This record gives sequence, C-alpha cells and structure tokens, in this order.
Amino acid sequence: MNTVSLNGVNVYPFSSEGKLLDYIDSHKGILIAINAEKILHATKQTRAIINRNVGYCDGAGAMIALKQKGYKNVRKIPGCELWLKIIRRFYQEKTFFLIGATNEVIIETVTKLKKEFPGIKIIGYRNGYIKTDKEKEELIANIAEKKPDIIFVAMGSPKQELLMEEIQKKHNAIFQGLGGSFDVYTGEVKRAPKWWVENNLEFAYRLIKEPKRISRQIYLIKYAYWLITKQL
Repeated sequence: MNTVSLNGVNVYPFSSEGKLLDYIDSHKGILIAINAEKILHATKQTRAIINRNVGYCDGAGAMIALKQKGYKNVRKIPGCELWLKIIRRFYQEKTFFLIGATNEVIIETVTKLKKEFPGIKIIGYRNGYIKTDKEKEELIANIAEKKPDIIFVAMGSPKQELLMEEIQKKHNAIFQGLGGSFDVYTGEVKRAPKWWVENNLEFAYRLIKEPKRISRQIYLIKYAYWLITKQL
C-alpha cells in the first residue's frame, strides 16, 4: 500500500479498520496515530519516526486532507478505539504486553481486559513511568524473552514511539502507541460523547472541558488555512 505525504508526514490511507487490521497481520510494525496537530507541528525527528513506521488517519483533519488528495474512501480510525478492535480480532490467537499509565490504571486495565476478553493472553505489563536506563533495559530484555505478538505503549508522543523503536530492535511485533487510552478505558478520563465524535468535534469537546488546551489548539487555525488553500 502506498502512503500519502501531508507536510512531509507519510500516512496510509486505509479505507476501513478491517483493511488496517489485515495489513498489520501481515506486516509487523509500529502504528502511529496521525492528526492535524502531528501534521502541523511535524519536525525532522517526528517525521522520521512516523515515516519509518505505519502512520494511520486518527483525526478529522488528516482525513479531510487525504480526501482532498483524492482518497475519497479514507476513514478516520481513532486510536483509542483501534487498540480494542485489535484485541477483539486477535485475542484468541496472539499474546499481548501492555506498558503505560500509573500502576493502579494498568492493573485495572489488565483486570478489565481479562473480564471483557475471556482467555486473553496478557504475558506482561508495567506502568509507564520508566525512570532509569536500567529499568528500560530490563523491560526490553523481558519483552525480548517473552516475545509477545502485540505490544501497546501508552506514554504520549514521541516518548512512546521512541521506546517502541528501541524494543523493536530486540523483538519485532505489532506495536501501537496509545497516549492516554488506558485512562479512558478504565474511566479515569472521560472521552467525548458519541455525537461529538461522530461529527468530528471531539477536539471542541476537549477544549470545553480543558480550556487550557487553547494554547495548543489555536494553531489549528493555521491547519485550517492549509486545508482551504490546499497547501498540504
């Protein structure tokens, strides 16, 4: 499958979640959610990380830009939903390793997954607060020994991507960076209601709930200008 460049960020224009799931089943790699903010603020480092891996359309801004480039069937695939669909598709045949959030949240996440997906094989997990190089080396060695098929890392970008690439050098797998998805899954953080999500207004809901985000989202005006003038 060919990628599409948006401000130098290569995105795979998957037309459905099923197409993405089929792709990762035959092409191991790191899934990276792409939204307007990542496209707008792309640096040499972040572009390189994304372009080495599998960037998929996570936000409405990325989806609109891809449609402008002729990919009319491209679909927005929210990362906070995708990881659970990966589990639903593969939990009876593959093994999992989870990294991220606090001790309490990661334990609650594992407990809930075991209830929701009976028989799921979670062969390891730990919190996302890796404080020393020794802790990181021990984690990577543990993963290399256990060889999980799928690894979820919920630490925020680009920290999670950098860690996944380090792990990948020792053990290749299907990886996905999840940001705060474990917190959403356990109810620690509330996601926007369904109507806001379906109408591509999740960013506005989050802004209402967290007004301090205005300093980040004000830059989306520039992204909207790029869309209008077709500069992407």
